[in-house]
Amino acid sequence: MLEVTMYTTSTCPYCRNAKRLLNEKGIRYTEIDAQSAAVRSEMVNRSGRRTVPQIFIGNWHVGGFDDLAQLDSEGGLDKALNPRLAG
Repeated sequence: MLEVTMYTTSTCPYCRNAKRLLNEKGIRYTEIDAQSAAVRSEMVNRSGRRTVPQIFIGNWHVGGFDDLAQLDSEGGLDKALNPRLAG
């Protein structure tokens, strides 16, 4: 299974929703606190976006919570995490 990385802040409701969705599906993830300017800059350079959350599966940029939720509702989240299932 590919690693999920998520840039978040503690006050972001979309971040909480993304964590809830992943937790409910039993998907482990690494959370990176994007409060500091240095980490925020890293996130923007990596994703091209300034808002949180920014979610990655491996090196693939999923996007924010709405993108993650749509991917899941279309059945693509499990396939993205397990590329062997996509084939």
